[in-house]
Parts: sequence; C-alpha cells; structure tokens
Amino acid sequence: MSRSTRTANRLLLAALVVLVVPFAVSAVTAPTIGAADTGDETEGPRQTLVGSQGGGTGLHADGSVYLLSGSEMVWQEGSADSYFDVTMTDDDRVLAGFMHSGYTDCGPYESPCTRTGYRVIDPAGDDPEVVSEHSFPVRTRKNSEVHDVEPLPSGELVLTDMDAERIYTIDENGETTWEWRASGFYDAPDDPTRVDWLHINDVDYLGEDRFLVSVRNANQLLVIERGAGVVEVINEDTDASDDSDCTQFDQLADTDGDGDVRCGDPDLLDHQHNPQWLGDGAVLVADSENNRIVELHRTDDGGWEEAWVLTRAEGVAFSWPRDADRLANGNTLVTDSANQRIVEVNESGETVWSYRTPLIPYEAERLPAGETVGATLYGSPGDTSEAREVPVLSFVLQLVRTSLPIPFWVSELHVGTTLLAVVLGLAGGGVYLRELVVARRTG
Repeated sequence: MSRSTRTANRLLLAALVVLVVPFAVSAVTAPTIGAADTGDETEGPRQTLVGSQGGGTGLHADGSVYLLSGSEMVWQEGSADSYFDVTMTDDDRVLAGFMHSGYTDCGPYESPCTRTGYRVIDPAGDDPEVVSEHSFPVRTRKNSEVHDVEPLPSGELVLTDMDAERIYTIDENGETTWEWRASGFYDAPDDPTRVDWLHINDVDYLGEDRFLVSVRNANQLLVIERGAGVVEVINEDTDASDDSDCTQFDQLADTDGDGDVRCGDPDLLDHQHNPQWLGDGAVLVADSENNRIVELHRTDDGGWEEAWVLTRAEGVAFSWPRDADRLANGNTLVTDSANQRIVEVNESGETVWSYRTPLIPYEAERLPAGETVGATLYGSPGDTSEAREVPVLSFVLQLVRTSLPIPFWVSELHVGTTLLAVVLGLAGGGVYLRELVVARRTG
C-alpha cells in the first residue's frame, strides 16, 4: 500500500469518526422528552386537538389533524399535504386550515396545482371524514397557505390569506363579506403572490368587530377594527436599524423609497406565530425565531414589554415554537414545532404534561375551551436560561429545522462536525483521485 493510499484511508476514517461519533453519543445521552404527565387532571385525561404541518422537504407532506386523550391518539385525519390551525366547533366538528397539491381546478394557474383554505372534518364514526372544503388555487405551495380560520358570532368565518396578504370574512355560502388588505398599511410589492411578503399567519376575534392579527415577517401584531383598519400596533417600528431582520429572504422591501420599512424590534418579537389576547394590555406570543414564549404587557407610554418569558421545558430549549395558549387551569400549552413536541407548563416553567408528536406540529388546542380571549396573567419569569448561539452554525441549524424533521438533540456541534467530515472526506477522495491519475499516466 502506497503512502498516498494510507493518507487517503486515514482521512476517510477520520471523516467517518467525526461524522458518526458525535451523533451516536448525543442520541444515547439525549434527555427524554414527550413523556411527562403529572396526572393532576380531575376530569379525566387531557383532550388535545393538534394540527400537524407534517414532514418532507419544506414540511409539505403527511399533514394531519388528530385528537389526543392524554398521550393516546383517538383519531387522525391525514388527507392533506399540510394542516395548520385547528378549532373544534360547537357541533363537534373541526375547522382546519390546510394546503394540498394535485388539484385540476386551478383558475389562472397550470394544472395540477395547489389549493389552500379550510376543511371541515367530522370525527364521528369509525373514521374521521372531510365533509366540506373552502379553497382557492395559489401560484406556489410554499408560503401561500391559509394558516388560520375562526368562527365568528355572526355566523361568518374569518380567514388569513397569506397568498394575497389579507384577512377576510365569508358567509355560509362562501361569499366574501369583508376584507382587510395589508397593502394599505405596509409597503407592498407589485404582486404579493410572487414573494413571501408578510406571511400573515393568525387572526383572532377580540369582540366589538376587532381582530388580533399576526404579521410574521414584520415582527408585529395588529389590532384591526372592521371598517376602521389598524387601531393598534404591538411592536411598532421605531428604529430603522432593525429593518434587515424583516428584509431578509426578500420579504419586506422599501417599495415606496422612503428609506424605511415597517419592521418591529426583533428582540421583542421575531417572526412570531399564534398570539393569544389575554386581556386589555396583555398578549401571549410564540416568539418563534427567538425560540421562546413571551407574555407582553402594555406600558404606561403605550409600548409593550416582557412580563414573562419561557425558553425551555423538560431541560430542552425550545426550537421554533409556533403556538402558546394560556389554559383555563392557569397553565400554558406550548407547541414546540421543530422539537416535535407539545408541552404544558405552569407559571414557574415546570412541565406537567408533554407529548412527542409524530412529525412537525403547527398548533394545539386544549379542549373543550380551545384558545380563549382573556386568560390568567403571569408576572414572574419561568425558565429563561437560553441556548448559546454559534455564528453561522446556529443560522444553518435553524434553516434545517424549519425545513425538515430532524431529532431534537441535533445541535450546532453536529452541523460543525458534519461540515468537517465533508472536508475530510473530500480531501481523502482527492488523494485517491490524484493517485489514480498518476497511476494511469505511469502505467
């Protein structure tokens, strides 16, 4: 065996060791998640309704809606590529935002296409069944979905439309009765359907014709009044230095040329999901890109500040949490998407119940009440010890986590060692290739 061959073998062996050992050790020593249950429910097992975005590349496969009784799955409906927000209605049916591909009724787009909207699921009987659907075709299956649909006291439904960046209401016949378009408040691109502009992902009815709306890419929550427009902004734009957080990935842009975009402070909210209105002057938010749950209270000067923060549960830091609900028992239910778990914690941050989800969950509702308008306020922090970020590696890891289901224990260490293994493997392969070229020339 030549010296070059021995060198190549050593490099390839080193690549294998560097790749395999960190993953093996982390898998063996990882803490257990999704197994906590204090059993303190006096009225039987906890009933939790889950909307699962699913898995696959871009999280656009194997979506489902399912009901948990404790940690046992009672039923599951999985006919859509992805499901999102779920709501149990008074007649024991489920409203679920969804997207699905393969349609032939595509309007202005080529067939087959993707449609998005909501489905009504009847879980009665042996198998849950989709009994009706309201949907429309979209240009692309990515970042164009209807993430939320909610019933209104009027009998209408209100939906978010991420494709056209609006919220709108429909009557029982599916006819639009009112809409608010974000282009009247934010700098708008020529065609919102061609870019992931604002990513409006949640709407909640607050009463008195007011809605709480999550504008993810602007790091802002809006209170919108029907007929009046925006009446309050949570995390108002006060500093142009924050704009890069909202303009990344071609999201917001200074289309009116005034040198600024309407972007909230990313230290307060960063690409959030599913806020819950706890009462006048208080809101609970899944602060997704900050990997935390935060309760914000209005200050005397009209701003908003952190009143309670939680960054981890079961000894594991949150990763891309996308829902948090304050429950009737005073606890908080967290959907920790990239870690593929749902956890219930008390005010001190102690986990009282958890469930390891099959794939990537989007949102969870504790029945029978679901998410309420108005709930218990917290005033003391939970577990706020944060995971240390590593430049570049943390960014790469977050991109992977929000695109593919990966084990919760994969960390920046594994990203770094994988990159090192690739370099060593390429070096070893290069030595082999060079020796092969030399051998052919001399042979």
